[in-house]
Amino acid sequence: MVVKTFMDMDQDSEDEKQQYLPLALHLASEFFLRNPNKDVRLLVACCLADIFRIYAPEAPYTSHDKLKDIFLFITRQLKGLEDTKSPQFNRYFYLLENLAWVKSYNICFELEDCNEIFIQLFRTLFSVINNSHNKKVQMHMLDLMSSIIMEGDGVTQELLDSILINLIPAHKNLNKQSFDLAKVLLKRTVQTIEACIANFFNQVLVLGRSSVSDLSEHVFDLIQELFAIDPHLLLSVMPQLEFKLKSNDGEERLAVVRLLAKLFGSKDSDLATQNRPLWQCFLGRFNDIHVPVRLESVKFASHCLMNHPDLAKDLTEYLKVRSHDPEEAIRHDVIVTIITAAKRDLALVNDQLLGFVRERTLDKRWRVRKEAMMGLAQLYKKYCLHGEAGKEAAEKVSWIKDKLLHIYYQNSIDDKLLVEKIFAQYLVPHNLETEERMKCLYYLYASLDPNAVKALNEMWKCQNMLRSHVRELLDLHKQPTSEANCSAMFGKLMTIAKNLPDPGKAQDFVKKFNQVLGDDEKLRSQLELLISPTCSCKQADVCVREIARKLANPKQPTNPFLEMVKFLLERIAPVHIDSEAISALVKLMNKSIEGTADDEEEGVSPDTAIRSGLELLKVLSFTHPTSFHSAETYESLLQCLRMEDDKVAEAAIQIFRNTGHKIETDLPQIRSTLIPILHQKAKRGTPHQAKQAVHCIHAIFTNKEVQLAQIFEVYIIYGTCLFLALLARWSMYTQKVNFELPSSTGEKNGKLWSPDEEVSPEVLAKVQAIKLLVRWLLGMKNNQSKSANSTLRLLSAMLVSEGDLTEQKRISKSDMSRLRLAAGSAIMKLAQEPCYHEIITPEQFQLCALVINDECYQVRQIFAQKLHKALVKLLLPLEYMAIFALCAKDPVKERRAHARQCLLKNISIRREYIKQNPMATEKLLSLLPEYVVPYMIHLLAHDPDFTRSQDVDQLRDIKECLWFMLEVLMTKNENNSHAFMKKMAENIKLTKDAQSPDESKTNEKLYTVCDVALCVINSKSALCNADSPKDPVLPMKFFTQPEKDFCNDKSYISEETRVLLLTGKPKPAGVLGAVNKPLSATGRKPYVRSTGAETGSNINVNSELNPSTGNRSREQSSEAVETGVSENEENPVRIISVTPVKNIDPVKNKEISSDQTTQSNISSDRGKKRSVAAAGTENIQQKTDEKADESGPPAPSKPRRGRRPKSESQGNATKNDDINKPLGKGRKRAAVSQESPGGLEAGNAKAPKLQDVAKKAAPAERQIDLQR
Repeated sequence: MVVKTFMDMDQDSEDEKQQYLPLALHLASEFFLRNPNKDVRLLVACCLADIFRIYAPEAPYTSHDKLKDIFLFITRQLKGLEDTKSPQFNRYFYLLENLAWVKSYNICFELEDCNEIFIQLFRTLFSVINNSHNKKVQMHMLDLMSSIIMEGDGVTQELLDSILINLIPAHKNLNKQSFDLAKVLLKRTVQTIEACIANFFNQVLVLGRSSVSDLSEHVFDLIQELFAIDPHLLLSVMPQLEFKLKSNDGEERLAVVRLLAKLFGSKDSDLATQNRPLWQCFLGRFNDIHVPVRLESVKFASHCLMNHPDLAKDLTEYLKVRSHDPEEAIRHDVIVTIITAAKRDLALVNDQLLGFVRERTLDKRWRVRKEAMMGLAQLYKKYCLHGEAGKEAAEKVSWIKDKLLHIYYQNSIDDKLLVEKIFAQYLVPHNLETEERMKCLYYLYASLDPNAVKALNEMWKCQNMLRSHVRELLDLHKQPTSEANCSAMFGKLMTIAKNLPDPGKAQDFVKKFNQVLGDDEKLRSQLELLISPTCSCKQADVCVREIARKLANPKQPTNPFLEMVKFLLERIAPVHIDSEAISALVKLMNKSIEGTADDEEEGVSPDTAIRSGLELLKVLSFTHPTSFHSAETYESLLQCLRMEDDKVAEAAIQIFRNTGHKIETDLPQIRSTLIPILHQKAKRGTPHQAKQAVHCIHAIFTNKEVQLAQIFEVYIIYGTCLFLALLARWSMYTQKVNFELPSSTGEKNGKLWSPDEEVSPEVLAKVQAIKLLVRWLLGMKNNQSKSANSTLRLLSAMLVSEGDLTEQKRISKSDMSRLRLAAGSAIMKLAQEPCYHEIITPEQFQLCALVINDECYQVRQIFAQKLHKALVKLLLPLEYMAIFALCAKDPVKERRAHARQCLLKNISIRREYIKQNPMATEKLLSLLPEYVVPYMIHLLAHDPDFTRSQDVDQLRDIKECLWFMLEVLMTKNENNSHAFMKKMAENIKLTKDAQSPDESKTNEKLYTVCDVALCVINSKSALCNADSPKDPVLPMKFFTQPEKDFCNDKSYISEETRVLLLTGKPKPAGVLGAVNKPLSATGRKPYVRSTGAETGSNINVNSELNPSTGNRSREQSSEAVETGVSENEENPVRIISVTPVKNIDPVKNKEISSDQTTQSNISSDRGKKRSVAAAGTENIQQKTDEKADESGPPAPSKPRRGRRPKSESQGNATKNDDINKPLGKGRKRAAVSQESPGGLEAGNAKAPKLQDVAKKAAPAERQIDLQR
C-alpha cells in the first residue's frame, strides 16, 4: 500500500508531501536499508525513488551521510535488473525508469564523496546489462549515466576507468552488451568526456605515469576502440602518438605502429587524410631500423590497399624499398601484401606494385621466389583463365604467363619443379576436361613470347627425358643381376635424383624407391603403365594415386620419402597430353583454318593461331609421337601441307617425320596421299621444305631408295660428278651476281651487319655453298679424296681475306661479316668429325678461334652460341673450349658474361659426365676440363695481338684471358686440380712449340705465357704447391716431346712485371671519346696466293711461320662511356686530334691508319679496354688524303691481304715492300680506305700520329700458300 501510495502521488500535492514526510524519513532508517528480505529492500527502494521524484528538486533528507547510504542502497537494488525472468523484474525496471526520468542521482553532486556512488552505479549497470534486456532498459541506463557525466563538474579517472574497462578486448568478449552500452554512452557524451580521455592518455603516453590507472597497460587497445567509436574522442591524443612513433624504444615503436596500422587501415577511417603529419610519420616507419617494426608496417599495407585504394600511391614507394629489404621475411610479406590485395580486386594494385612481385620471382631466397611465383599464378588463373574481372583485368596480368615460364631458365631444380607445378595447376589446369584443357593450351601457346615458348618446349623435353630415364631403369630391372647392371642402375639413379629437389637427400630416397620397385612387381607394372607412350591422362592419374597409396604409411603423417616419390611421379606423368588431347588440338587447329574458331575473342589472329598450333603439335610430336597415330589427325595435317603458308607446311612435314613410322603399315590411305605431296615439296618447295620432305621420306618409308631416286634421279645418274656440278652451278651463279652488282656495292652499306632480307643474293649463295661443302664432307666421313684439305684452305682464305675472296671491294661490310661467320662456323662444324679434326692445322684452328673476336658484334655473338652448343653436347674437341678465353677481350660486358656462363656450363657438364661414366676415365685428355689449359696457353701465345713478349700492356691482356678461364676452373680444387694445372704449365716450358719448333721468338712467347699462367695460379691459390695427382699429358699436335736433359728454369717475366700484372695497375688511356664497343681487328693485309700445284696436304709450305707474327696492336676504350653510335656502324663520329701532313703517299697513309698504332707507342686493346675516337676525324682525314693525292704519287692498286712480319716493328724494311705484306689472321682493324676517306670503323682504329709517318717501315715479304 505504501508503494502504491507513493507511486500515485505527484509533485503538486503539497499537503500530501507534508503528510507523508515522516514516513519518507522512516523508510530511510537502518531497519529498512539493511533488511534481510530482498523483496522488502526492493519495495523500499521503489518508495525512496518516488520520494526523490515527489520532493524534487529538494530531497527530504538533509544529512549527506544519509543521502550517501540511500543512493548506495538504491544502487545495490539495481542489480536485480540482471534477471529479466524474475517475478519482480517489473519493479526493478520501474526503479530504473524512475531514477533515470527524475535524474535523482544528480542530487549526489552536492556530496563530497559522490564519486564513490557514481562509480558503484556505473559498475552495477555495466555488469547487469545483458542480451535479454530490451532497448528501453538500455535507454534508461544511458539516460542515467549520461546525465551524471554531462551535468557534473568532470569525470574522475576512476569513473572513466569504469567506462573504458568495458572496451578492453577481454571484457568486450565476455559481455558484448556492456561494450555496446559503453560505446553508445561515449558517443553521447563525446563533447564532455573528450578532455578527460585526452588527460588520461597524456598522463600515460607523454608523462609515462602508468600508475594513474589500472588500464595504463591497455592504452593502445583503448585508443583503437575509441577511434572506432568516434575519432573525435581522440582529437588531442593523435599528436601524442606521433611523439611515440619517434621513441627510442623499438618495442614501444612497434606497439604504436601496430595501433596506427589498425587505425589507418580500418574500412571507414579517414585518419590519413585528416591527419597528414601523423600519416607521413607513420610511413617513415617502413624504413625503421627495427626489423619487427618494418615487418608490421608491411603487413598493414595489405589492409590499407584493400580499404583505402586512394593511399596506394603513398604506399608504393615504401613497398618498393621494402621489396629489396635485406630481411627475407619482409620481402616475403611485401609479396603477400600485394597479392592479397590483388586477389581481392585487381584494381587495388597498380602495375608498379605487381612489378615488385615480378622482381621477387628472381629473389635469392627460395621462400620469397616461391611466394611470388605462386601469387602470380593465382592471379593469372583468377583473371585470365576464369576472367573474373573482364578483359581489361586479363590484359593487365597477361604478362604473368610469360614471366613464370621464363623462370624455367633458372638453374635451380626447385624453380623448374615449381614452374611445372604452376603450369599443371594454374596455366593449363590438368583437371579440366580434355577439350577445355586443350583450348587453354592452344591459345596459351599462341600468346606466349618466343622465350616463354622455348622454356615450355624445354619443360616438355626435360619431362620426356626423365621419363626415358625411368623407362631405362625399369628395363635394367628386367635384366639379370650383374656388376655392370648394378653400375648402370646406380648411374641411372643418380641421374634421376638430380631431377628432384635437394638432390643430396633425393639420392637416398631414389635408392629406397628402386629397392621397392625390385621387390614389388605390381608397383613396377603400375610405373611401366605410367610411362608407357599409350598411357592416357586418366590412367596416369589412377596410376599416381595407386603408387602413392602403396607407399603411404598411416603411422607416419609426414613422409618425406613419399613426398619425393610424388615429385618424381608428377614430373613423369602425362597429365596433359594423350591421344584424345592431340585429337582435340587438331580439331581446334582445323577450326582456325576454317575460320570458325574463337581466335579473335581469345586475342589471337587466325594466322598466328594456325602457325602456333602447328608449332605446338611439332614440339609434342617429339615428346608424344605415339599420340598422333590416328587417321583423323593425319588427315588434318595433310590439309596443312596443302596450305600456301610455307611455315605451316614445313611444320606439318616435320610432324609426319617425327610420328609417321607406322603410317606405311597401318594407314595405307594416308601413305598414298602423302607420297606425291612429299615429292612435290622436295622438288618445288622451299629449301627447308625440301630438306624436311627428304627426311620424312627417309623416316617413314621402307622403299626410301626408290622414293629418293625419283627425286634425285639426275644426281644419281651423274654420281661422282655431283660435287663438281654443284660447285660449277654455284660458280656460274656467283659470277652472274658479281656481274650484276654495281661497283659501289661495298660503299652503300657502312654497317658491319644487316638483316637477313638485306643480304645480297651472291652472299646467300656463297653461304649455302659453304654449308653444302661441309655437309657433303660430313656425309662422307673420310678424307680419302683430300677434299677436306682444299675445303679447309678455302675457308681459311676466306677468314684471312675478311670475307672478300676476290678482293675487288664489290662486297659490303655486312656481307663480309656473313661470310666470315660462315667460314668460322664451317671449320668448327668439320672439327666435330674426328677424321677432319685430325687434319685441321694449328694455324687454321687459330684462324677459327679469332672469329670470336671479330669486329662485328653479331658475328661474335652467333659464333659463341654455336661454339657453346657444340661443346655442351661434347661434339667438339676440348681444345675448342680454349677459344672462350679470348672473350676476355670482348668490349661488351654482356658478351663476356655470356662466355663465362658458357664456360661454367661446359665445365660442369664435363665433370658430371666423368663422374657418371666410369669408362670416361680412359678419355680424360679429351674430357677433363683442366686439360684445356695447354690449348689455351698455346692459343694465347699465337694471339696476333701478342707481338712483344716483354710488353707489359700485352702481358696484362694475356693475364686477363688466362684468368677468364682459370677463374672458372679454380672455383673448386677438385682432386688437387690447382696443382695439376700448375704442373701442366711447368711441363710446357720443357717442350717446344710444335707449330714452329725452331723459332726462338715463338718459343719465347710460349714460355712467357706459361710464366704468366704460373704467376696467376700461384697468386690465386695456396693449394697449387701440393703434389700433382698425376703427371699431365700434353697434346702432341701443339707441343714437342721434351728433350732429354733439357731444363728450362728461366723466368721470362721480370719481378717488376709480375707486380704490375698482379696489382692490376691501370693502363694509361690513349684517346678519350665516345665508345662504340666493337672489337678491334688486325689491319687489312695482303693475301698472296701461290701458284703451286695442289697436293693432298693441308699444311702450308710456310707452316713454320709464327701465326702471332705481325705487329698487331689494340685500341683502348672505356666501357663506361656510351654513345648513340651503333656498334656496327662503319663511320661513327669521332674526335681525334690529327696534324695534317702534306706529301704523304696515299698507300702509306692508308697503311698508317690501319696498322701504325704500335709504332706510335700507343698500346691498344682489342677488347678489354678500348679508347674511341670522336667527332672531326672524317674531315681531317679527308683533307689529309686530298693533300696526299695532290702532292704524292698516284695510288697503286690495293695490295693483297696478309700479315706483317715482326721485321716491320723493327723498322728495317722499306716502303716499297708494303705491297707484299704476308697473310694476316682473322681479326681486323678498320682502316681508312681510299674510296671512303675518313672511313674509320666503329672502335676498330685509332688515328695515328702522322708525324710518325717517316718512321713507318714496310715488312719483308713472306707468303703462306693456301692453295696447296
